[in-house]
Amino acid sequence: MARPSRTGETDATRVRRLLRASLIEGEIPPGSKLRVQALATQYGTGASPVREALSSLAAEGLVERLDQRGFRAAPVTLGAFEELLRARCWVEELVLRESILAGGQQWEEALVVARYRLSRTPRRADPSSLRDDPAWDRVHLEFHRALTAACPSPTMLGFCETLRERASRYRGVALTVAYPTRDVAAEHEAIAEAALARQVPEACRLLVEHYQRTAGYLRLALEGSQSLTGC
Repeated sequence: MARPSRTGETDATRVRRLLRASLIEGEIPPGSKLRVQALATQYGTGASPVREALSSLAAEGLVERLDQRGFRAAPVTLGAFEELLRARCWVEELVLRESILAGGQQWEEALVVARYRLSRTPRRADPSSLRDDPAWDRVHLEFHRALTAACPSPTMLGFCETLRERASRYRGVALTVAYPTRDVAAEHEAIAEAALARQVPEACRLLVEHYQRTAGYLRLALEGSQSLTGC
């Protein structure tokens, strides 16, 4: 039985949380072999909690179980990415619509604050880096959450969060793609303005275009191979 930690987490739960974050953030490249004993040493636990965590992540689709050969990080494929994009656009368009219709003054104020923080945070502290600055990542996430926060359906908001996390994994493996002509800040401003003006169809259209534009760059990184196994 997995023992609980001082925070109340079992070893299996802790390993799953940490390993899941590493997979989603691209720290573990797609297709990488996940060796139970090496992970047990890394996380300071036994083999059983690691196997339990890997089995749980396999059920989520982030890990693949190999017959008689252990586990590996799930590969990234163009087909899976396209399906994820469609699902994300469908769900978030609906959730944004409901958020705008239900949002009151508190929602407006939170969105204004999130927009301001995003506009004041540099995307990359080092211009030569291909990785977004963690501070920008945080305020970017807060902005998108603020847009949909007033949706009255916790279930739909949960779907949004799951799809957002899965999409971030694709961003993590497409670090070689540059955005030379794209004005992301202007896209965020336009979405926020339409949402605050209660222009529901326009806000939804701009949000979907925002994701599809990002997808265009990601496709450039993925089309070199139908299965991407690393950066």
